[in-house]
Amino acid sequence: MDVKNKISRRKFLSLSLVGIGGISLLSLGALNKKPISKWRFFTENEVLILDALVEQIIPTDESMGARDAGATNFIDKQLMGPYQQFQKDYRDGLKLLQQSSMEKFNSKFEELNWENQTILLKLIDKDELKHSHWEKGADKKFFSMVIRHTMQSFYGSPKHGGNKNNVSYKMLKLDTPIIIGQNRYK
Repeated sequence: MDVKNKISRRKFLSLSLVGIGGISLLSLGALNKKPISKWRFFTENEVLILDALVEQIIPTDESMGARDAGATNFIDKQLMGPYQQFQKDYRDGLKLLQQSSMEKFNSKFEELNWENQTILLKLIDKDELKHSHWEKGADKKFFSMVIRHTMQSFYGSPKHGGNKNNVSYKMLKLDTPIIIGQNRYK
């Protein structure tokens, strides 16, 4: 055997470890096919429903509505922090809202026109949905919670993830308060 072509044990082990590490990383990448989401709590489908819902609560007119002002971002962020107790309410409520929309209009809530979304939300607000999947009063309770959180987002401090670009302060012709800390839209 030629001494020049001989690999030391140390060199062989280091090359083996590098090779095994590379294979491991490649296999992890192949297994992890889940797309990276910017949302902390909500799924992409839930975001579509909630965007349509918050826009119904504070619609766009001369000023940005709740959707463009970041209400969904605010709620998503708060559900992973101080609003954790509402996670199940949102998960179940958005699912039931979608089911109600499909039963009443044979269409997803976010795909309904403005008028049909409004009709459905009025039925929810009056607790008049006659569907067995909503427990008595759960539809109105859910809708009230979303209204409350949307208002907090729209009129609160941008540092909490809502009121993007101080839209509500500008709309109300208030001076923009100085915010100490981060603006956390990312």
